[in-house]
Amino acid sequence: MSLTHVLYESASGYGLFEVVQAEKIGAKLVEVQSTVTDLAKFGKYVKAKSFVPFKTAADALENINDVSEGMCSDALRGFLQLNLPKGSKSVLGVSDRNLAGSIKSEAGVQCSTEELAQEMIRGIRLHAEKMISQLKTGDLSKSQLGLGHAYSRAKVKFNVNRSDNMIIQAISLLDQLDKDLNTFAMRVREWYGWHFPELAKIVTDHYKYARLTKAIKNKGA
Repeated sequence: MSLTHVLYESASGYGLFEVVQAEKIGAKLVEVQSTVTDLAKFGKYVKAKSFVPFKTAADALENINDVSEGMCSDALRGFLQLNLPKGSKSVLGVSDRNLAGSIKSEAGVQCSTEELAQEMIRGIRLHAEKMISQLKTGDLSKSQLGLGHAYSRAKVKFNVNRSDNMIIQAISLLDQLDKDLNTFAMRVREWYGWHFPELAKIVTDHYKYARLTKAIKNKGA
């Protein structure tokens, strides 16, 4: 089946593009590849059909998290069902294979992740601000910057409201080091005790005990 539409997911929202002359374009992969960087030529193959912006930064983060995990969110499913022709045999170009599988199962839309679809998406990403009337020059860059920070913070679970995070982490690290040192000291006492059991009763300090084991080594030598 020929590619009929292309999904464009961005930091600003979801876009749906319609492939012009879908029946003929399947045999023009090389030609499409050569025109991707030229909007005047690339615009002959695809045109914007619909675009829905994310309502808030939190909404954008939630949707992009779903996209990155290959999940079709309720918002994306509703967007596709609203804008794709009803009862038609549409084939949607999608960038990610896992997302394509999720869209097919959740929205009932046939998807393609083949080379032609990827080239179409590459061209759309390059010219999106000029092809989508709701976007102005610089909108995508601002959205990407804000969403990038939010996405990174969510992934590393960074809390911007806690100015004492570094102190808390340092104390936690010191506690862990103290536990590890005690564990190692007990192992030294346990293992060296098989060779020189009397030393543990004579020396109670872990540091001194470790230095003595290094100095004594084999007591019978």
